[in-house]
Amino acid sequence: MQDLLGRELRANPAYELVLWDRLAPEERRALDRLPQDPDFYGILRPRSENAALGVKAVDRDTALLFLTLREPGPLPSYVRSALGEATGRAIERLIADGVLEIEKDGTFVWGPAALQVREVLPAGGRLAGLSIAALRYGQALAIDDPLRLSFRLYGYNRRPLTPRWRKLLSGPEVVQAHLGIAPGGPNRKLLDRTWRPSPPSEAWLSWRSRASEPADSGGVTWKLYVSPAPEALAEGFGAVLEALAAARAGQFKIGSGAAGLLRPDKIVAYFPSFERLEEAARAVESRLAGVPAQGVPFTSEIAGGGLLSWGMDPPVTERDPWGGRESWRLWLTHRLARALIAARSAGEEVEPWRYAVERLRLEGIDPASWTPAASQWGRRS
Repeated sequence: MQDLLGRELRANPAYELVLWDRLAPEERRALDRLPQDPDFYGILRPRSENAALGVKAVDRDTALLFLTLREPGPLPSYVRSALGEATGRAIERLIADGVLEIEKDGTFVWGPAALQVREVLPAGGRLAGLSIAALRYGQALAIDDPLRLSFRLYGYNRRPLTPRWRKLLSGPEVVQAHLGIAPGGPNRKLLDRTWRPSPPSEAWLSWRSRASEPADSGGVTWKLYVSPAPEALAEGFGAVLEALAAARAGQFKIGSGAAGLLRPDKIVAYFPSFERLEEAARAVESRLAGVPAQGVPFTSEIAGGGLLSWGMDPPVTERDPWGGRESWRLWLTHRLARALIAARSAGEEVEPWRYAVERLRLEGIDPASWTPAASQWGRRS
């Protein structure tokens, strides 16, 4: 780390820094959430098409550092004073993403050519193993578009949409009957007693708690994933409703058709705190003991051999500038896809999936369990 900080750095000339006020009107409209951050400055935009470099929103401190290092030199002392112990990881992230380059053997490099990839820790559970398998799968795909590759990673471990499932779960009304929540169904009274429906979307059926109205502050949202195998979903759905009601979930959603219920993250519940999420997980686990799990890659396993896991949606300031409202898994897969492409493009000896794991480690993600650091976007509260 000290060796890295003692070497020459420079701003990556492949990027241009653009002040928010100088963006085109259509660009400002697409990024209208970003100015909510009082420290927001503008964006770094690749000067030419480069799949390994993405558009990045930057704050004033990053913009100042980028402008300072347009002339190569050592890390300015004011950065060390401002960041203290966090200096090393912050600069490593900027080098990993190509915002900064570092001198190595007489040339300036970034990404896989610049950073040492540590040994990947042994997987800490079934979902960690699934996540590594998804990365190996993504590494083998001949896809250089980071968004397409991200969605392929995101969809890993879906069940095939066969004619049988299309017929069994042909639409929202049939899904509700299948789960016992259609009018007259065995779970309908429990649903109506605790939840009120939200406007449905093309992919989801959603309900909010009657007890409270969760506020959307643009901050962190805690998410519990419940992932029974599709063939076990109907039998256990009443128990899931009971558990979420007992733990006072603010909102939950389920897939509205066959495609939604065959994806691994078929049931997602939302909570205002990690403690409430843990309470719900214990309640679901006790009611669904022995139910076979499908499992959601890129989430942190809680129990049930992948049946239950969690994540935390990022606040507005941490989302991809062009990606809209990112979920936890999309936040991860967007970054993993770019890391895979960067490693392939660099032609280094390191396997791309290993570099992708290292890139997530720099964000505070434990690669043994895919658990975010306790300080990720604020404390668990």
